[in-house]
Amino acid sequence: MTLTYLSLSHFSHSLTSLTLSPLLKVLILRFSSIGDIVLTTPVIRCLKQQAGAAVHFLSKQAFEPILASNPYIDRVFSFQKKVSEVIPALKAEQYDLVIDLHHNLRSQWVRWQLGRPSRAFDKLNFEKWLLVNWSIDRLPDMHIVQRYMATVAHLGVQYDGKGLDFFIPEGKDWRHGEQADKIPATPYIAFVLGATHATKRLPEQKIMDICSQLQQPVVLLGGKSEMETGRRIALTAGSHIIDLCGKLSLYESAAVVRDAAVVLTHDTGLMHIAAAFQKTIVSVWGNTVPKFGMYPLYPTGIQRNTSLEVLGLSCRPCSKIGFDRCPKGHFKCMQGIPTERVIERLTTPKT
Repeated sequence: MTLTYLSLSHFSHSLTSLTLSPLLKVLILRFSSIGDIVLTTPVIRCLKQQAGAAVHFLSKQAFEPILASNPYIDRVFSFQKKVSEVIPALKAEQYDLVIDLHHNLRSQWVRWQLGRPSRAFDKLNFEKWLLVNWSIDRLPDMHIVQRYMATVAHLGVQYDGKGLDFFIPEGKDWRHGEQADKIPATPYIAFVLGATHATKRLPEQKIMDICSQLQQPVVLLGGKSEMETGRRIALTAGSHIIDLCGKLSLYESAAVVRDAAVVLTHDTGLMHIAAAFQKTIVSVWGNTVPKFGMYPLYPTGIQRNTSLEVLGLSCRPCSKIGFDRCPKGHFKCMQGIPTERVIERLTTPKT
């Protein structure tokens, strides 16, 4: 059966009073990264389930596999270097609505090129600037998912309270990988070492201290940039440490998180994947703060995250993203997190 899409030009009333049709075709823009894309999944799901929309997604090529495994997405467009690579194909789609969940100059350029009705989420950059530079808190008490959902509210689409989604294709989890024999059969802690910026990661010595004091198996997760750190920790902290940094695919790492008893993580993509699987999480926060609205999101009525952070530092948050090193040189936001507190929350976690 051929599906014919109906454009907004066929409607006589305005976008704000658009009558939903099963033929509504929507393009979502979010170019990166893993965690940010996972945070868009409630919008994708609600558009599909509540509006019956055909949902397309544009992102960088590196993240295409994550999107392709999402059953609520009908088509994925991706680009390697320049977004102009896919503009002709996107123009041919004649979207009814473009939802910009990245909201930067490049995504604005895409919207301009397509010339279709569009909505962009509020990044609250001024409010974040006030908090980072002047310690003035004007940020609303809401998760970023709520701001994402505001872009489709005019369609009558509302957050369904079901949390985040992450889908692992059949045959892609750790059981089918080369490291399958390394995963403990007994309950284990998944420790996510990676984070894009150093100021979002615990110092290596503190990680050593935590790992050496834990009694149950600990599986270290990270990318190739964490391989040396993982190797040193495994050699030093004890035989109960299993180093899998740089040895797993994203899907395999996600499955290790899914099957863990508890997840210890920095503010990074696997933290949001853990929340999508409704895992018990101990999240450690350095230069960034949960107040930015990107803390682990669970379905309504569930709260299994413990956020560990050093409160009251005048220099925190020092950035909404992060740095390669502490701008002040003391790194109190991570050095000040008590090792015993981390151990306590891992051994008596929220359930």
